[in-house]
Amino acid sequence: MNVPNWVANSFPIIKFTILILIALCALALIVVILMQQSEGDGTTTNSITGIKDTYYSKNMGLNRDVRLKRATIILSSVIAVLVIAFVILAKIYGGNIWG
Repeated sequence: MNVPNWVANSFPIIKFTILILIALCALALIVVILMQQSEGDGTTTNSITGIKDTYYSKNMGLNRDVRLKRATIILSSVIAVLVIAFVILAKIYGGNIWG
């Protein structure tokens, strides 16, 4: 496939931008996952603080847990879309993906 020179010359910038976005989303996803409470037998411990949660604190934090789960789904979806876009753009523009 023949693409204009300005498009082919802009691919390294686009590639770098997409890779930076993937890295930032991955770091955010790691933080969000670490902030979530484990779902177990009722004696959960927060991964970051190490504090055991009581029944009262678990029910008060229900909104927080729902937001963290949504953030996990959204961030992982964004990463998947960016990786697919990166691969498609590499196929269209040709050449080495990493070079």
